[in-house]
Amino acid sequence: MSIQIGQTLPDVEVAVIEDGTPPQRLSTASLFAHARVVLFAVPGAFTPTCSDHHLPGYVQHYREFRERGIQVIGMAVNDAYVMQAWAAVQQVPAGLRLLADGNASFTRALGLEFDGTAYGMGLRARRFALYAEDGVVRQLHVEAPGEFRVSTAEAVLQALPDHAVVL
Repeated sequence: MSIQIGQTLPDVEVAVIEDGTPPQRLSTASLFAHARVVLFAVPGAFTPTCSDHHLPGYVQHYREFRERGIQVIGMAVNDAYVMQAWAAVQQVPAGLRLLADGNASFTRALGLEFDGTAYGMGLRARRFALYAEDGVVRQLHVEAPGEFRVSTAEAVLQALPDHAVVL
């Protein structure tokens, strides 16, 4: 069963890629505590929709999220080195973090995994975005298989609650 609105995000250790520094191991509890965060997940770094549309949308709209006082974190079931290379190629701006969930521990704890072995990909994250405040899920946007609509940066910005705007 997947995480639901109103539930606290699970506490799992992940590798965090940020600002071109070496990957750092952190707990998800520390990443989401005392913060308003949009977490989006992609099935894989360097895959077509993920590289051509999903991450670039968040890069393009990053400043709009920050103006609302919201941190942005992207995630994939890839190792830290792949995520670091993807961040460099995609020119991820300073402050936008990427999580490498190499063993899918966080993805499975969220209940948002899918089996991509038929495509040679193994266990992966479903395409989704969520909005959390202080580690509690307030919005959850999970894509139907093959879709790319509800987890886009534009859709998430539009869905954010009014109180997520900093005046």
